[in-house]
Amino acid sequence: MTAPVRSRQGRRVVRQGWLVAAVVWSAAVAAQDPAATALDFGAARQRLLQVSDALAAAEANVGGKQQLAEATRALRLPEISGELQRLELKKTLELPLGSLAPVAQEYGISSPLVFVDQDWHTRPLVKATLPIYTGGQIPAAQSAAKAAVVQADAERALQVQALVPQLVQVYFGAQLAEQAQAVRRDTRDGLERHLQNAVRLEQEGFATKAQRLQALVARDQAEREYQKAVNDLASIRAALALLLRSGAEIAPTTPLFVDRTPLPPLQTFRDTALDSHPQIARLDALVEQAGQGVRVQEAKLKPQIYAFGQYDLRRRDALLTEPDWVFGVGLRYTFLSSSGRGHQIAAARQQRLQAEAGLREARNRIEIGVTQAYNAVDTARRQYLLLESSISRAEENLRLQDLAFREGQATSLDLIDARLSLGGARIERAQAAYQYDYALAQLLEASGQADRYEDYLRTAEKVLIP
Repeated sequence: MTAPVRSRQGRRVVRQGWLVAAVVWSAAVAAQDPAATALDFGAARQRLLQVSDALAAAEANVGGKQQLAEATRALRLPEISGELQRLELKKTLELPLGSLAPVAQEYGISSPLVFVDQDWHTRPLVKATLPIYTGGQIPAAQSAAKAAVVQADAERALQVQALVPQLVQVYFGAQLAEQAQAVRRDTRDGLERHLQNAVRLEQEGFATKAQRLQALVARDQAEREYQKAVNDLASIRAALALLLRSGAEIAPTTPLFVDRTPLPPLQTFRDTALDSHPQIARLDALVEQAGQGVRVQEAKLKPQIYAFGQYDLRRRDALLTEPDWVFGVGLRYTFLSSSGRGHQIAAARQQRLQAEAGLREARNRIEIGVTQAYNAVDTARRQYLLLESSISRAEENLRLQDLAFREGQATSLDLIDARLSLGGARIERAQAAYQYDYALAQLLEASGQADRYEDYLRTAEKVLIP
């Protein structure tokens, strides 16, 4: 009576195995999207540069600053304006006749003569003003505008640099998820085979029910982890498609990579960062703008010299006291102002000190960031190399435990642990490679060399799915 029960249990486990295989096959078929776009990392980066809204905004900012800088080139040109007035006025003018008064009186003309003008007048005027000396305001404004263009260029470069770690995180994250899914599937399949062996050995009397149940529980746990890996891969591929503004799924073709050789010395990256990092250029430009702001405020304490001219296009409507045209040179000086010019200068100087302090702080933070990223790259590289030997030992241990279990010299838990240890080591190895790739992107961004990421990629060792 016992044998048939075991037989039914065996058939039930086999049916479960076929069901799981059918589910996995269906999921694999569904995951193969024929419309997926295969992109290597270089093509993905070029696409991101084309579709990034953040980069488009930075480029628009550069264009705006360039236009403002072009506008300051006209500050030394004359300002010419036209003015049209339509007005009604009354003007009374008295002209004493002096010694001619007696003669005029004989003709009935009284002294003084009185002229009254009361009528509508049209006053078309052309005026021109040319700055000659502004106390330094014009060169300060031009220099500040040029510095603003440099700042905008640096901000655009910062955005380009930031796109590389952003893409690496998702692109190679998808590759990591794909490797994790493959390892989870292999672990699940191995535990499925172990379960079938446990059922067979139980039927033959060489394994206990407890061992079969242990194998069943481990296989179910592996199935849950595999399904989670499938969903994780789908999620990160969807994120990659959204990042690249793609309506179809993106299939990454560049595998994870690790360079076995150590990086160049840390000081090399520090020096490069301090020499060419866009953040340094951006803050240098802010310091320059703050310095020009001080010049503008100080110029308000100085006199201004200008040339001016005016021409009346309708002389017959001109007032008697106004010229037909006029040209001259003027000097303007403000003795007392309600704007608090001294405080304005002091505030501008404080802004310059703030910008200079920000530049020093940025240099220090960049060095810290470079050091941390450099050490993260080296840590990931070392872990990857150490995990290779761990995988070799785990594979050998699994082989021995499998043989021992078949011969009744090892328990089911020993074999399950060996299988899980191998899967864990493989996933850790893929994670170490991913950490290397991401930390390298952060290091190159921190040192202002994000555009060299593909150079490192081309010379490194590819980490394929085990």
